[in-house]
Amino acid sequence: MIPEYVKMEDLLAGFTTPSVMDCKIGVRTYLEEELAKAREKPKLRKDMYEKMIQVDADEPTEEEHAQRGVTKPRYMVWRESISSTASLGFRIEGIKRADGSSTSDFKKTKTKEQIAQVMRCFIDDNDEIRKKYLRRLKAIRTTCETSPFLAAHELIGSSLLFVHDTSGYANVWIIDFGKTLPLPEGAAVTHTVPWVEGNHEDGYLIGVQSLISVFESCAPMPGQAAKNGEH
Repeated sequence: MIPEYVKMEDLLAGFTTPSVMDCKIGVRTYLEEELAKAREKPKLRKDMYEKMIQVDADEPTEEEHAQRGVTKPRYMVWRESISSTASLGFRIEGIKRADGSSTSDFKKTKTKEQIAQVMRCFIDDNDEIRKKYLRRLKAIRTTCETSPFLAAHELIGSSLLFVHDTSGYANVWIIDFGKTLPLPEGAAVTHTVPWVEGNHEDGYLIGVQSLISVFESCAPMPGQAAKNGEH
């Protein structure tokens, strides 16, 4: 029997002062089993309440404010709804630019227009980088649509890692497989339809397609000059 293993590599090798972006893919980042387990014995969580009010002090109900706590299921579902996860099938987790600056303040970056603005800044309006990312995303989409592995698994909490540098080198990789699990017997998913509890859909291809749409929307307007990698 040939042993199975996961081969890891340094994805930043070969890049010079890279800019990196992590996008969490899918319409949810928790397993259905995690949600069900959290509902079995729901407890008020002060830490999750405090995280919630840091983002939106008006979100908790009067009762939750009085108790200074929210349950984990409540927090899990709310967390997905405030970002682009539930609506677009992905969210930006963090960006580190070539100059060393970084940010992960994207908890409420939700609309396609907001995300497009972030993407333009990330690629510094470099149209060649944009096109390279687009080609790679479309290749990933095609591979996923025909993958026997994807047809038999749900991908939860997986990310796409975007990396480019000032030389014009750019690539995208699928990373993070800690919650990639085989589907239960008899279950089938397309990765393209909304999640309803019990259907195991993850919205992976919804997210990939949304990213393609965002990068397409970042194309320079006719007559607008675009950067081509020269600085």
